[in-house]
Amino acid sequence: MKKILIFALVALIAITSVFANGGKETASSDGTISLKLANWDTSTMPYLTEVINQFQAENPGIKVEVIDIPSAEYVTKLNVMLNGGSDLDLFFVKEADKTKAFYDKGQLADLTGYISQSGIDMAAYNGTDANFIYDGHTYGMPVRTDQYVLFYNKDIFDAAGVAYPDNDMTWAEFESTAKAITSGSGATKKYGAFIHSWQACVQNWGVQDGKHTIMSGGYEFFKPYYEMVLRMQKDGSIMDYATISSSGIHYSDPFTQGNIGMLPMGSWFISTIIQRINSGESSINWGVAVIPHAEDVPNGYTVGASTPICINNASSKKDAAWKFVEFISGPKGAEIYATYGQIPSLSDPKYLELLASQPGMPEDLVEGLYTTNIAPDRPAMDHVTEVDQMLAEEHSLIMLGELSVDEGIAEMAERYNEIVR
Repeated sequence: MKKILIFALVALIAITSVFANGGKETASSDGTISLKLANWDTSTMPYLTEVINQFQAENPGIKVEVIDIPSAEYVTKLNVMLNGGSDLDLFFVKEADKTKAFYDKGQLADLTGYISQSGIDMAAYNGTDANFIYDGHTYGMPVRTDQYVLFYNKDIFDAAGVAYPDNDMTWAEFESTAKAITSGSGATKKYGAFIHSWQACVQNWGVQDGKHTIMSGGYEFFKPYYEMVLRMQKDGSIMDYATISSSGIHYSDPFTQGNIGMLPMGSWFISTIIQRINSGESSINWGVAVIPHAEDVPNGYTVGASTPICINNASSKKDAAWKFVEFISGPKGAEIYATYGQIPSLSDPKYLELLASQPGMPEDLVEGLYTTNIAPDRPAMDHVTEVDQMLAEEHSLIMLGELSVDEGIAEMAERYNEIVR
């Protein structure tokens, strides 16, 4: 009987210990807390390695282990890890609009209390946190942001005797300028602009005002931009959609080869241009301006997306994980990102100046990256993936002339209602 009581007491102590430790940070025998962070293609992101190194230097009791996953497999493997009860503590969401799906499954830790305790002013993120707020609570911190800007070729403008784009250009001025700087024909033709085949390169300007999203339905707000691009295609100031899509032409090649005057594209393209110039593949004389806007849309309004970092709701190390989240999304992380040519989500002119000071950057970069609002290209909402795919299909039909703009927009509205009802 005495032995039975002893075994029962030992079991009770063990069980009590497990429950008592459930909400606490767990450390190794040397007192170090080890965090597991999921990311993709880490070798191409030296800034993340630098962030981790500096964080660990300032927080010697916390180690961050990166679980590196190939980009093409990341979304699938991350889902498997989270659904399978992995001991993952932190993860980046590769496609920001998918964040809502993790929230719906209860896999995201609520960061609202941490943000309040740390005294963080979320207004400093320029609206990039909007995609990660559900039911009034924040479940992801924006780390890196890409925004649409206007890239331009200074030599093409100089040859045409036309002034460079200013940072308050309207879409009407973009269209007329593209026509004015177009020259030549055939293989040596210099196009005034390039509108890539993605639907975002037309539809984004309809959501640029921050009032509409691709989940708004209706889609009349796309009409002026489809009409503009079709006019430009007809007058030859841009390459036609059929040629771009059938030939698989990537926007980076005609621009860096010096054949395009203006290119509305994401800021991620900056590092590609620098890389091609440094490798000798390109000698383009380039600049960056603020993305054009409609007459009734304020200057500095653009479209973009942020990469958030989230804490796994199943993690037993949330406090330590938050310390890393606060570091990477805060001033110290922002400075490191800017040093490596990335745009941090934390908004401050000093980070843009730091980015612009890196070798090879054009002198007008800081002014060209000016923003007052960044609308999400794809909001993190239910059915957004299906709606986005539908819009891509209708976009192709409009651009190929198989549907008129009005017919295409009507089909978009009809199919949207079928998806969301």
